[in-house]
Amino acid sequence: MNSTSESKSVLEVNDLNIHFDLDYHFIASVREKFIQAIKDPIDFFSPSKDKLHVLKGIQLSLNHGDRLGIIGVNGSGKTTLCRCIAGMYSPSKGSVNINGEVRAIFDTSVGILPELTGRENAQLLSQFLFPSISKDERKAIIDDALEFSELGHFLDTPYRTYSKGMQTRLSLSLISSKATDLLILDEVFDGADEFFQEKISKRVLKMIHQSGAVIFVSHSPDQVLQACNRAIFLNNGHIEIDGSPEEVIAHYRKANIGGSVK
Repeated sequence: MNSTSESKSVLEVNDLNIHFDLDYHFIASVREKFIQAIKDPIDFFSPSKDKLHVLKGIQLSLNHGDRLGIIGVNGSGKTTLCRCIAGMYSPSKGSVNINGEVRAIFDTSVGILPELTGRENAQLLSQFLFPSISKDERKAIIDDALEFSELGHFLDTPYRTYSKGMQTRLSLSLISSKATDLLILDEVFDGADEFFQEKISKRVLKMIHQSGAVIFVSHSPDQVLQACNRAIFLNNGHIEIDGSPEEVIAHYRKANIGGSVK
């Protein structure tokens, strides 16, 4: 893949549709089941299926320097869109083209083994997040992240004994260590304690501004305003508005108050 320094375009999403099959198992009386089995034995043993249309005709492009915030209510398709861009889901229709390296963070606990210490988990997480860096660069990243986490002697105690806030401190400190061509952050601040929030926010913002392009999912309008120079409002599986963060957030709030958000 070419570096984003060689091409302005980082991401092109064309007519993206995602369907999920839904299986329904209806409860019926013994008599109804017997009649159904006699009439259509093949259908009797096959669950009823329906399709859930999660994303509908998504058109989206990102260039180097774009910091895109995605807002919308739960179930609007935000995480599905990000996972499809990251290559975790295949489109039912349409295409996703990325020019460069993509790093997507959906869950700060992914790759963690609770019985290991925080320091040992940092080693494992670095392998997951930065598989191609050199040994020396890995050591420098880990050392910097562990110091930044301010976990002190807790780094050498089992991860399972950590509070939610401590777990988030460790993961976010490492996640925010290195920029990339396309960075996807989906609700990564969930669980960070208030004393660490401001510090980690500055570090993540630095990584965001050093990355080629960024997709930032958050329920916090303030975080979107702080981190992004563009935003989309995803409503019922389609992009309802694409514009400045201020414009999109105002539209989102108006739609929410008016009850039109689905």
